[in-house]
Amino acid sequence: MKLLLFLFLSSSLYAVKPELLLLNKYSEDVNVSSWYMSEKLDGVRAYWDGKRLISRNGKVFSVPPCFIKDFPSSELDGELWSKRGNFSNISSIVRKRQANESWKELTYNIFEVPNAEGNLLERLSTVKLSKYIKVIKQIKIEDKKHLNEFLKNVEEKGGEGVVVRDGSLTYYTGRNNNALKVKSYVDDECEVTGYTTGKGKYKGMTGALLCKMQNQNIIKIGSGLSDQERINPPKISAIITFKYYGLTSKRNPRFPIFLRERK
Repeated sequence: MKLLLFLFLSSSLYAVKPELLLLNKYSEDVNVSSWYMSEKLDGVRAYWDGKRLISRNGKVFSVPPCFIKDFPSSELDGELWSKRGNFSNISSIVRKRQANESWKELTYNIFEVPNAEGNLLERLSTVKLSKYIKVIKQIKIEDKKHLNEFLKNVEEKGGEGVVVRDGSLTYYTGRNNNALKVKSYVDDECEVTGYTTGKGKYKGMTGALLCKMQNQNIIKIGSGLSDQERINPPKISAIITFKYYGLTSKRNPRFPIFLRERK
């Protein structure tokens, strides 16, 4: 009986993984004039199938009824979000197995209407706004300078980056060069103070570097290390350069990536 109950609860937590629009990386040689740009929100992706909110990996979120009571019976695609630099809190709220009051801190920010007719703006115009449903503002790009100014403005406010899309196209799924994420990164230096042990394919190697920043915060940097660098990592007290994309709510670098050891 317990096994049957467990299987029922487990199956109710997951749905078929939705086919969604995915982003490629922007490169300077792409002409995005007359496309549309919007801020890339640092939240949690969610697909509304008309009855449930589902993660991009197929997990059904446990949502309080008050949050979705004004949601439509048709599909939506967007980001669960609260404010910039709050990703850890957003993730914590939506990953809980039990619906909780903290969902009231969030909104569902729509950037696509799956299977709707028309171009991007026409599809988004069908969305009925409510207390928890918002539509991400789309701005027509004049030229590359316009895009760079918008990106700079977003990042200066603590945003993650920008999404640019060819708004003339009908709805599609998958990844191609008609929808791109635009980011710039910041680099900084820190002092190596220790290591974590590697797991899985990195067993017996260094998993990540523990580093002290100028503000004395200790951060963990695992991405960007080659296998050789994991075998022979920078020594304790070495100064390394890393890049990152914005700051967390605790003012630590988001997604730090090892670049090089300062010689």
